[in-house]
Amino acid sequence: MKKINRELVILRTFTVCIFASMAVLLFAFKKAGNQKFGTIDVERINIVEADGTVKMVITNVEQFPNGTETVNGIVTNKGRKKRSGMIYFNEEGLECGGFIYDGAKNKNGHSSGLSLTYDRYDGDQVMQLLTTDQARGDRRVESSLLIFNDRKGNVNNEETTKIWEEIDSIKDEKLRREKRKEYTDKGLIGATRRIMLGSTRGQSNGLFLFGDDGKRRGMFYVDKNNNIKLEAYNDKGEITHSWPE
Repeated sequence: MKKINRELVILRTFTVCIFASMAVLLFAFKKAGNQKFGTIDVERINIVEADGTVKMVITNVEQFPNGTETVNGIVTNKGRKKRSGMIYFNEEGLECGGFIYDGAKNKNGHSSGLSLTYDRYDGDQVMQLLTTDQARGDRRVESSLLIFNDRKGNVNNEETTKIWEEIDSIKDEKLRREKRKEYTDKGLIGATRRIMLGSTRGQSNGLFLFGDDGKRRGMFYVDKNNNIKLEAYNDKGEITHSWPE
């Protein structure tokens, strides 16, 4: 009996200590004003509204949501390569842009990149700040661009995901290419590049304009030999006007 009473005393004491610790913690986090921290090591942060809607995810590579979980009840980034960065969500909990980056050595040299994107409503990116740096042996290719795209098809992210799942399920490579072209021609997948500003892989720096068919229509740039050029193109890709002559 004494042993049982002693164990009860220990259990009660332990319980009181636990509740006292919890009360101290709750009091600390409910203090008025913002809390100040020095250094915090964290793998992922979800920025949420009062109703629980996730508005931003700041994450490392491993915690990047890519289809194995839902955010705001929606499967997001299905099948996308995991990268560290941020993902943005609108008032309805739909993804609306993000910032990702990576970089590492590989068997050819190295590959790195950074991408800041903004999406159309419930769709893919229409504006992108993109930089890439790839080394292949002694050859190094770099590009930094601000890009504006058109998205013609009136499809949402869920429908786009289903289309790509259908394409990827086709084992025959030729048939897979044909199906991808079919959906692309309908404007249901892919994007039409309209404006590029920056440095291209061909070492030209300038402003590059494209028609609604994605074909090059005008360029004002400095080439890799420091020559300044202004060129206009017809729908066949032929130069119609140029300066200098």
